[in-house]
Formats: sequence, C-alpha cells, structure tokens
Amino acid sequence: MNIASIPRPFGAAHRRKRLGRGIGSGHGKTSTRGQKGQRARTGSRKRPGFEGGATPLIRKLPKRGFRRKATGQAPPAQIVNVEQLNALSAEARITPATLKAAGLIRYEQKRVKLLGNGAVTKRLTVAVHAASESARAKISQAGGTVELIALGQPQGQGAHVQVAQRAR
Repeated sequence: MNIASIPRPFGAAHRRKRLGRGIGSGHGKTSTRGQKGQRARTGSRKRPGFEGGATPLIRKLPKRGFRRKATGQAPPAQIVNVEQLNALSAEARITPATLKAAGLIRYEQKRVKLLGNGAVTKRLTVAVHAASESARAKISQAGGTVELIALGQPQGQGAHVQVAQRAR
C-alpha cells in the first residue's frame, strides 16, 4: 500500500468551476467577475499596501533610523586601537568580555577589530575577531600575541586560532 492508492474521503474533491460556458451554466457572460472595473480585468491583483491610488500609509509615515541594504557586506566592527589596550592589565587574556568591562566596546557579541593606532607598552595576549597588520606587528613587537576568534564562539579555552606566529 502506498499514499497514491489511499482513496479520497467523500466530499474532499470539488469539481472545478467552468466559467464562460454560456448563460445556462450560471457562470457565463462575466464569468462571476461582476460588472466592469479593476477586479473584472485579467491580472487584477493589487500589490500589498495599495490604497486605491491614494498615498499609502507607508509613504506618509516618517523614516527613522538606518536600515542596512542586503548588499552582502558584513556589519561594521567595533574598533579598538592598540593604545587603548595600555589601560588594561598585561597578565590577563584580553577578550571582548574584558573590553566590554573596561568600557572600550559596547557589545560583547558583535565583531571587534583591533587597529594599530598608537603604541603598545605592555606584553599582551589579545583575542579579537579581526586585527590589522600594523596592530599585529605592534603587539608582537611588544612581545605579545594576537588570537583570532570566530564570531559567536565562546571565548573559553580552545576557542581561538593562533595567528601571531603564522606568516601571511
């Protein structure tokens, strides 16, 4: 037995309405479309939000905020410069959670990019989502390392990728 051999329950199948087959059928002449007008014509569907030619409500309301178009671009990263890292302790591993606690970024879950503006004086281990070449060079020059972490991944042990030693 398969699904094709199961009979339909009585009343489940309706006969299709045959339109425009003469006055005696009951569906002749205007074919159940009423008299003339927009809905009597073929292709008479109106788009959502259409209000009969009047200015639609969506165009009357003011625009607010910023909407990123579907361009395929990644949302902008939160920027941290290497000179800002001097305020943090050298012993701890610097993660987005550490940067949020220090007030250097606003959101722990969003991308963080390290840029090379300024000078770094401490030996640091920094775990961020992206880092510029100059930032990597300055951190490694001070004896530290830069680790790249994947977005949405926990910043615990083993959740990072070593990049400092890898030649690019």
